[in-house]
Amino acid sequence: MKIIGIGKNYVNDLSEISAIKNGAQTIFTKPESTLVTGNANIPFPKVTNQLAYEVELVAKIGKQGKDIALADAESYISEIAVGIDYTAKDVLAASRANKGPWALAKGFDGASPMSAFLPISKFSDLSNINFDLKINGAPTQIGHTSLMIYNFAEIIAYVSSFMTLEPGDLIFTGTPANGAGLNVVGDHLQASIEGDLLLDFKLV
Repeated sequence: MKIIGIGKNYVNDLSEISAIKNGAQTIFTKPESTLVTGNANIPFPKVTNQLAYEVELVAKIGKQGKDIALADAESYISEIAVGIDYTAKDVLAASRANKGPWALAKGFDGASPMSAFLPISKFSDLSNINFDLKINGAPTQIGHTSLMIYNFAEIIAYVSSFMTLEPGDLIFTGTPANGAGLNVVGDHLQASIEGDLLLDFKLV
C-alpha cells in the first residue's frame, strides 16, 4: 500500500487557478508506518519541535490502474476520508538547506492520522465537498474541493502515468490555502466532512 501526497493544491479564489496550473503537480510519498487510524491519540514526535498540520481529504484507490485516462480516473476511487498530513518543519528546513528530500520530514511515525472512510457513493460531485478542521474547538481550516488546483481525476491520471495504482493506495489530495500551522502537546484536533465529525484525536 502506497501513501501519496500532493502539495500546494488549493487556492483562495477560483480566479487564481489559471495562473498557477501548469501541469507540474507536486507529488511525494509517505511510508505506511505514518498511518494512525481509529482516532487514536498520537504521541508528539520526538524528532521535531515544529509539527505542522494540514487537513486534507484522502482518496482510497479501489482497483488497479496504470496510465489512467482523465475521463475514467474518478471511477478508481472507492472511498473518501479526512486526514492530517503532518510535516516536521525543522527537519524539512535542515534537509532543504542541503537540497535534500522531504522523506524524513513527512515520513515519521504518526505523520498521517486518518479517519474512517465514507463510500464514494455518498459524494455525487467530488468538486463540491466541504471539509474542515477544528483545534481545541476553534475553527482552523475550512476547505472546499472547488478550490483545488488539480482535482481528484487530474491527480489520479497524473500519478498513474508514473506508477501503477493498487487497491488500497491512499492519496492525500492537498490542504486549504489558509489556516495551516503548528501543533503543540495537548492539542485536540477534530476534522469533519460535510459537517460530520470523522477524525478526533489529541497530541499527547
